[in-house]
Amino acid sequence: MDRSRLEAFSDGVFAVAITLLSLNLTVDGSGHGPLLDQLNAKGPAFLAYLISFFMIGIVWVNHHALVRSITKVDRTLLFLNLVLLLFVVLIPFATATEASYFPHNTSDAQLAMVLYSGVFLGMSASFGGIFEWTLHGQRVYQPLPPDRHWPARVRFVGGALFYVLAIVVATFNAVAAFVLIALVALYYILENTPASPGAESSGDDETVV
Repeated sequence: MDRSRLEAFSDGVFAVAITLLSLNLTVDGSGHGPLLDQLNAKGPAFLAYLISFFMIGIVWVNHHALVRSITKVDRTLLFLNLVLLLFVVLIPFATATEASYFPHNTSDAQLAMVLYSGVFLGMSASFGGIFEWTLHGQRVYQPLPPDRHWPARVRFVGGALFYVLAIVVATFNAVAAFVLIALVALYYILENTPASPGAESSGDDETVV
């Protein structure tokens, strides 16, 4: 398959996922109290959608940076990419579920937060799988030297450790776990780290997940 087809299909999935987030942004409407009160009540939910929006955006940016460094597409890469997209399209569902209970700390809220964190962990792990695929063979334009593989792995999938921590924290405190994920999103928005083997060599820096 041509690389452009892989990227075009993936872009379409990202676009659908990020659009689905907005479909659940609703208020009760007329007859359910002042609009300002309704908006205030939905504030925590809007925050959850905002975090998810930027997380999908971060994945999209890094997916673009990674794919553009790839020289050829094989069957393994296609399925690794499908696994990534599986978790991307789960983000709207996980967000809607988490937003329904946030910012409470009941057992249901904790379970919803575990689900929310788990989807991000799956997304990070699957993205790491694609990155690992790029480290072997002549699959990218400027491969990383073998001695730089492990430092790159640590930086590329470092976020997964925080998602694991968020899952553990969520079993005790859903709000604290949400704050942790929000901080991870903020970090990746502000911090530039290599997004692909070719990016480090060419001087292009992107964030990773």
